[in-house]
Amino acid sequence: MDPGALLDLLKRRTGFLPAHAGVLRELGGLMAPLGPEVALAFYDYLGRDEELSAILHAVPGRVERLYGTFARWYGGLFSGVYDRTYAEGRRRIGLVHARLGIGPRAMIPAMGLVQELSLEHLRSALRGPEVFPAVEAFEKIIAIEVALIEESYLEALSTGLSLGHRDLEKALVAGAAELLAGA
Repeated sequence: MDPGALLDLLKRRTGFLPAHAGVLRELGGLMAPLGPEVALAFYDYLGRDEELSAILHAVPGRVERLYGTFARWYGGLFSGVYDRTYAEGRRRIGLVHARLGIGPRAMIPAMGLVQELSLEHLRSALRGPEVFPAVEAFEKIIAIEVALIEESYLEALSTGLSLGHRDLEKALVAGAAELLAGA
C-alpha cells in the first residue's frame, strides 16, 4: 500500500485528528529533549538480548550512530507534521530493520519500552487536565508508528517470498534489501 494512503487510513482508524498533531507539536519542547535518555534505555534493552546485541555490534560504531538516529526519530514524534514524507520515512525505517533481520518480535516490545518511558515522563511533567490529551495523542502516534513499520515488514516479507525464499527470516531480509535497492 502507498505509505501516504496507509497513513490516511491509520489516522482514520486511530481517530488521529489535527488537534492531536497540535498537542504533539506543543509537547515537543517537553518531550524531544528526552530522546537521548530514551535512546540509552532502548539500546540497553536491546543489548541485553543476545541476538539483537550481535546485530547492534556487528559494525563498529553502529550503536553510537544509532543513538543520534533514534533521538531524531523520537523528536519527529513531536513534530506535528504527519504527512506522506513522514510515512515514507517510517516505511524506510521498517525496511532497514528488516534488512538487518530485526523483525516485529524485536521491534514491538522495544516500542513498548519507548511508550512506557514516554508516558511516565508525561504523567510526571504534566498536571491536571493537560495529561489526558497528551497521553491520548502520544498513544495514537505510537499506534500509527508501529502500524507503519509493521506494514513495511509485511511488504518486505511478501517481496522476499515472491523472490522464491521459503524461509521466512531469509525472505524478510531479502525482500527488504530488494525494496531498499529499488527506492
